[in-house]
Amino acid sequence: MPGYADRVKRASLALIVVVVLLIGCSIPLQTKDQRTTQGPTADEFWMTKMLASNGRYPTFEEKRHFEDELDDRIRKYLREHEDAASDQLTVPAFRNLHQVTAGMQKGQVEVLLGPPFTTSDDAQQMANWARRHWSEIRGRADEAWGYPYGWIFYFNKGKLVDITQYLPGGSTP
Repeated sequence: MPGYADRVKRASLALIVVVVLLIGCSIPLQTKDQRTTQGPTADEFWMTKMLASNGRYPTFEEKRHFEDELDDRIRKYLREHEDAASDQLTVPAFRNLHQVTAGMQKGQVEVLLGPPFTTSDDAQQMANWARRHWSEIRGRADEAWGYPYGWIFYFNKGKLVDITQYLPGGSTP
């Protein structure tokens, strides 16, 4: 169970995320079209979903409940998947930052963000999702998962190899 210092650290990070979201929402939105190796954190993703669905920020208790459940899911996943637990490239992002990062397994992405709203192993569909980034992704991905806020995660044999995000101007963060 996380200690007081961990909770204070997480609450501080949540406050920073909220401030960044507020500042970001006050700036006129431009189209976001990015290719990256590091996607959203579970905390950012959950906070954005809470704001969109409830029209308010989560309470301290809701945030604590989310963090406790996430920590339980992460511990369970690492216990059941020794290969993921020993991967020095992805385990810090998974366990500590709660951030989707290239090199993670599908199960790790699902632990952090929940199930995808759509999946595809069709090259044409993946090309449509990747847009201008397809030339760098083509041949490296055999499946893609779609998530809210324009996030698409590309996998090869179950391992995350690329991430894109596309949000047309005027969309929600």
